[in-house]
Amino acid sequence: MQVLSSLKTARSRHPGCQVVKRRGRLYVICKDNPRFKARQGSGKRKRR
Repeated sequence: MQVLSSLKTARSRHPGCQVVKRRGRLYVICKDNPRFKARQGSGKRKRR
């Protein structure tokens, strides 16, 4: 998995890539070619 500063270019690498937001982070997931996985954001949560 790559950590990228911009996911716009990562999304356009393959037509099957999807951008998903999970737990405050942005992920690019690609079921056709798993080597295109990418992540953006620290994902730190505030605890109360």
